Amino acid sequence: MTFESPVLNAQALRALAERHTPKNCQCLLGPCVGWESLGAGRWPEGDMHKLGTLRATLDADGAPLAEPSYAEFHPEGTRYESPDAPIAPLFFPYNRCDVFACGQCDRVLLRYTEFGGYYVDQRVRVLSPERLVDAPLPDD
Repeated sequence: MTFESPVLNAQALRALAERHTPKNCQCLLGPCVGWESLGAGRWPEGDMHKLGTLRATLDADGAPLAEPSYAEFHPEGTRYESPDAPIAPLFFPYNRCDVFACGQCDRVLLRYTEFGGYYVDQRVRVLSPERLVDAPLPDD
């Protein structure tokens, strides 16, 4: 039997952030306030508990979603890797993330796989509730 991860929206993500009370973590991940590369051996597999996913499989009308948006959300001029970039679940790369809690420090972490032309890179960012934004995707 496989466990289906619940698809989380911004409200559910905010509720998770409110339920988890991070402590000072000494794990291999470090602060990861912006998207950071995990590199080999940095993901503490045994301490991570999957809480859900932000990977929607249906659009707002319930129709199958062919591909999540690649649109990014940076109204204040931030960039993808900026520590102060907003966390907007419907936008890239958040719409390709799984959500975890660290068993050591209780931080909520977002993790996704970046695929480049010749590389695959696992990336992680801590969920900062003050950065969480429930922004709708633009109409195409």
